[in-house]
Amino acid sequence: MAASAMSARAHVAPAASSLNAARRGRASSTAPARRARRVSTTPRASIADLPKDNASVKVLVVGGTGYIGKFVVRELCAQGYDVTAFVREKSGIGGKSGKEDARRTFPDATVKFGSVSDVASIRGDAFGDADGAFDVVVSCLASRTGGIKDSWDVDYQATKNVLDVAREKGAKHFVLLSAICVQKPLLTFQKARSYSHRSPYDRVGVVNAAPSLTIPTHLDAFQLPSLTPLNSAPTFQKAKLKFEEELAAASSEISHSIVRPTAFFKSLAGQVESVQKGGPYVMFGDGQLASCKPISERDLAKYMAECIRDPKLENKILPIGGPGEAMSALQQGTMLFEILGMEPKFIKVPIEVMDGVIKVLDTFAGFFSNMRDAAEFGKIGRYYAAESMLVLDDEKSDAEKDEWVYDASKTPSYGTDTLGDFFKKVSVEGLAGQELGDQAVFK
Repeated sequence: MAASAMSARAHVAPAASSLNAARRGRASSTAPARRARRVSTTPRASIADLPKDNASVKVLVVGGTGYIGKFVVRELCAQGYDVTAFVREKSGIGGKSGKEDARRTFPDATVKFGSVSDVASIRGDAFGDADGAFDVVVSCLASRTGGIKDSWDVDYQATKNVLDVAREKGAKHFVLLSAICVQKPLLTFQKARSYSHRSPYDRVGVVNAAPSLTIPTHLDAFQLPSLTPLNSAPTFQKAKLKFEEELAAASSEISHSIVRPTAFFKSLAGQVESVQKGGPYVMFGDGQLASCKPISERDLAKYMAECIRDPKLENKILPIGGPGEAMSALQQGTMLFEILGMEPKFIKVPIEVMDGVIKVLDTFAGFFSNMRDAAEFGKIGRYYAAESMLVLDDEKSDAEKDEWVYDASKTPSYGTDTLGDFFKKVSVEGLAGQELGDQAVFK
């Protein structure tokens, strides 16, 4: 699950007086630490500092055994980079794959084993306690379940662990696989608190991470109970946003590319088999609540590889979709029936049904801690059912009214693989290799 508060580099906006008052008691104790973090004697690294030939560029990939990570490792190897995949000893769906499985998966890469949750393991097992061990770090880490604790542990903390060691050991560039869905909580946060900001999107749909956004570094936006719109967002979005902010703030030491893909093909394939068996295609509302420009894992891996070399993709947030027009659930279902040569049969579920389920789950979660993840999964499902995986039109959206406008024309397209070709392939070959793994919300 694949996509974090963006950049704190521009300047610090003044906080609302009430928030300042609430935090004044601890401001004096945290200010020196903040000043220390901002002081850096390390020269700014960039893509331009990388060796000219790919074989001399040492790339560390974390999250390489995940759905997208596998394709990224293979693509980087195919392009001749010196690739190391840092993976768990027990990886894959349910931790069923061992060391030899990982080595067989990546025959052209060096495979090292350890834990991204442990800074000492990253420093010793991945980097070998050596400065300059890697030129580039590519993170494909993502929460395995989508649960609250797992999201913070992986999407934020584990990824931050890797960044911290990469900075310490002199890596020059960090490529992050994030998700386009994280854009909405950020805009909600900015508008709800009236911080100065202008549209982060330029006219070609590429986001400039630094001067376009203002995030107050002295506020822990992700812990403030008063920020109701942000707190209503799925936890994995908040965790990813928080890490994006820290990555952008570290650009004086290590450059970055933050890749925010739209929907993956596998996320739209869940109904192929049931429709083939004569079942209906289920969608929320009229099937046009949300649209997306899905991208294949192969095309996304190629795009992430481009982020290592292309200076136009450096220090930017990069929303990216696949080729073709944006498609709604109704259009996707209609296309699937056409490919299968079957008469369309739809079931339209009111989105209010999911709202009711979430309210019930939230109520139980208030009394039973083991229900919190179930409520979280409901929020994630609701988000994907009702929100387009496209670039937000900041000028037309209104956070105070909770009105959001998405713009397909501002969502860049990349690659050659189409959803139609994917549906044709899986309708014949099945969904082997497209498993959603431990992401329980989609099971």
